[in-house]
Amino acid sequence: MHRILFVCTGNICRSPTAEVVFRAKAQAAGLGERVFVDSAGTAGYHVGEPADGRSAEAARRRGYRFEGQIARQVRADDFETFDLILALDAGHLAALRRLCPPARRDRLALLMDHASSPWVGTDVPDPYYGGAGGFDDVLDRIEDACDGLVTRLNAAPLVSGKS
Repeated sequence: MHRILFVCTGNICRSPTAEVVFRAKAQAAGLGERVFVDSAGTAGYHVGEPADGRSAEAARRRGYRFEGQIARQVRADDFETFDLILALDAGHLAALRRLCPPARRDRLALLMDHASSPWVGTDVPDPYYGGAGGFDDVLDRIEDACDGLVTRLNAAPLVSGKS
């Protein structure tokens, strides 16, 4: 079982979008039973709230469903629970590195490290204060990176010997 956590700021736009997109793509690729996916925020601004309605609507138009997404903040035990913790931008990655025990930092990466050119290694921009087009741009980037992550999972296990 591969345990993957997606992390953004408040866990209402980018990281829950990555969670639902990756879950759908993993399921379509036959990996549904081999992955556990969740999302969280580096800050507690929206703890207990559902995903942003604009994110949910943009995702719905592409066939994704936000069902039961409730914002939560990253917890200390996440660094033990998850095999791969993917930040949606460099600021989140820096925050995770500060929180993460040194022995677990190898589990941290940017989601966009799995993307194709020209997005590889870039940040997923925060659509919260922008217009509706920003949510579609976020989806474009996340879909691309999730395709790359699914390919990686199919090619070689993220964590060997773990079930």
